[in-house]
Amino acid sequence: MDSIFQIFGELFVESFATFTSGPILIVYEFLLVTSPLWLPLLLGFIFWFKWIEYVRAKFIANQNHVLLEIKLPPEVFKSPLAMELALANLHLTSGESTWYDKYFLGKVRAWFSLEIASIEGNVHFFIWTREVFKNLVESQLYGQYPNIEIFEVPDYTDNISRFDKEKMSLWANNFILAKPDPYPIKTYIDFGLDRDPKEEFKIDPLTTVIEYLASLGKGEQIWFQILMQAHKKRKKKGTFQETDWKKEGAELVQQLQKEFRKSDDTDKDGNPLFRFPTKSETDTLAAIDRSISKLGYDVGIRLVYFAEKSKFNGGRISALTNLMKPFNSNNLNQFVPSNTTSFDYPFEDFRDIRVNAIKSASLDAYKRRSYFHPPYQTPAFVLNSEELATIFHLPGGVLQTPSVNRVGSRKAEAPVNLPT
Repeated sequence: MDSIFQIFGELFVESFATFTSGPILIVYEFLLVTSPLWLPLLLGFIFWFKWIEYVRAKFIANQNHVLLEIKLPPEVFKSPLAMELALANLHLTSGESTWYDKYFLGKVRAWFSLEIASIEGNVHFFIWTREVFKNLVESQLYGQYPNIEIFEVPDYTDNISRFDKEKMSLWANNFILAKPDPYPIKTYIDFGLDRDPKEEFKIDPLTTVIEYLASLGKGEQIWFQILMQAHKKRKKKGTFQETDWKKEGAELVQQLQKEFRKSDDTDKDGNPLFRFPTKSETDTLAAIDRSISKLGYDVGIRLVYFAEKSKFNGGRISALTNLMKPFNSNNLNQFVPSNTTSFDYPFEDFRDIRVNAIKSASLDAYKRRSYFHPPYQTPAFVLNSEELATIFHLPGGVLQTPSVNRVGSRKAEAPVNLPT
């Protein structure tokens, strides 16, 4: 036994001697000698990024926010185009106009949260916004849907202070796009809803989502959140160059045009021959071109399902993972789950330590509506106004569930001939 310890001791000494001599020692000495040059720069970079994080957090914390509930009328005859027009006026790029505003005052673009919450099967529509934009949101919605009612309400997420692993079970998920942003999902135009067909002929993909949310039982809740802010230029991955969603889309169209025209055949001189694109390829190019012609938004989508331990239905997880499938296009883009609160194998998470931390963070991130900035900064993707209106709009009479929170009676103007 003594000989084994002696061998390991000698190996350790030799390894330490190797580590502290030769080329490694030379590198250490070089870094030490040059530290007056590189250390201030490193500390300066760290301070700068921490400063930006601090002033932004301070600015966000000083903003007052309100939660607006939208009560649907008994009947909605407007197509999702009405919601697209309303959301287009929430494409606000102001707030970061100067370097002083951005880097010293910490100002950031306003973001909004479009939410559908099912509380024990009762479905509610909400919009979360800064208080200064409350009138803007209300005027845009009333302008497109004059029969709705909008109320400022207490935040329903305050009813759950935190994730309590002893009393409740929770599953959460983010949705992302499977392909690059310029590829569109299946929108309300693809379903023919832009033509305002009769109610009995409408095929609205959002109704399948709402019908499922309305199926919850006692003690169950599902919170669905779409965070959006106006898209602006961003850094290209691996470079210092700036690009934006429209430019990426135009480059993608050019690339696909070249790919679609390639042919394996050659002429007699060995030069490659070109072919005409197929109808599917032409439709893809047209869809991308139409997509980038509209306003773009940076978007994050979250979903949280929770209940008391005795009432949590694990069978819902599969359905919730596929909740966005009605909007998926086989040829274009699809929503896919990401960052779910589960692991494939037990050895990946000892005593559920990691998964409970993720569940707690997921619930807290939802309550804070934090996505584009710390403490829960997450990579966003881009949807245009048409796509946003497809996944969040006020459904018409084709939605039959009685669990949606609606206006009690139809509003009408008073007769003009009332006696005074």
